[in-house]
Amino acid sequence: MKTLTSTLLKAGALLAAALAATPAMAWDICWTNCDFTRTKYPIVLEHGLAGFNELGGVLPYWNGIPENLRSTGAEVYVTQVSPFNSSVVRGESLIAQLDDIRAIKGNNSLKFNLIGHSQGGLDIRYVAAVRPDLVASLTTVGSPHKGSDLITFDVNGQLVPTPATNAFSNFVSMVWSSLGGSPDPISITAVLKNFSPAGIAAFNASFPAGMPTTSCGQGQAVTQTSAGPIRNYSWSGDAPFTNVYDPSDPAMVALSLFYDEPNDGLVERCASHFGTVIRDNYRMNHLDEVNNLFGLTSVLEVDPRTLYRNHANRLKLAGL
Repeated sequence: MKTLTSTLLKAGALLAAALAATPAMAWDICWTNCDFTRTKYPIVLEHGLAGFNELGGVLPYWNGIPENLRSTGAEVYVTQVSPFNSSVVRGESLIAQLDDIRAIKGNNSLKFNLIGHSQGGLDIRYVAAVRPDLVASLTTVGSPHKGSDLITFDVNGQLVPTPATNAFSNFVSMVWSSLGGSPDPISITAVLKNFSPAGIAAFNASFPAGMPTTSCGQGQAVTQTSAGPIRNYSWSGDAPFTNVYDPSDPAMVALSLFYDEPNDGLVERCASHFGTVIRDNYRMNHLDEVNNLFGLTSVLEVDPRTLYRNHANRLKLAGL
């Protein structure tokens, strides 16, 4: 009996260790509430600046999030647009992909719950403005809705080099070489103009739905359109450094020093506000918001996958 008990204890310890070492697998097994994330409309995840589906075949942008949502009933699509271009160009690419999904499913009236991280949040705002028939809800995560005053162009429309823009150009070169190119067109100038004070002001003037009317307030919870109501949500983090083992955290800290307000390393809290603000101070940096790098996020904060699960359930309960 003693030997049997010892064997069972060892087996239990090995199982616990295996589950601890593979959190994504453990999370993706559904034991109860297997329709917790089963929304009426499919969920579509739109990546941000420099985004990708999977980097080097090992690092997914939405790390473990689609699988986790699907495990409890959600229908999830992950889109791929140009990693470096304006939100108008990226938004048009997203529209084409949504129309393709409609065609494949044979449902020309299908709507989607669009979730955009970082620049992806601006992309989905564009889609909602020009093709509201495609949209049931918008959710922006760590999105820079107020752009950046670190980017300036002179009266002749030429970029004024600064430490921030030089760092960005170097970042683009590094990421572009890592991605190995892309079938989508890229334009660094278009990105910088998109997020410059003048560029973002023009974008927000053209597509104001859901934007706060005060500096750090909330926007419209529901936008009324010709194709029906669209619900608006947002959330973000404000902690550049969250995990001592995450090699990307020092970079997030360095980037955060360019800003005067609390931020996630790239986007200030108030700049992330859109629609109903679920929270703007999660202990997460810009990469943690999509469970990167490799899920090395703060042990003192909710698992990022849980945020998406809970939000999918929020959408479900709202009839979306």
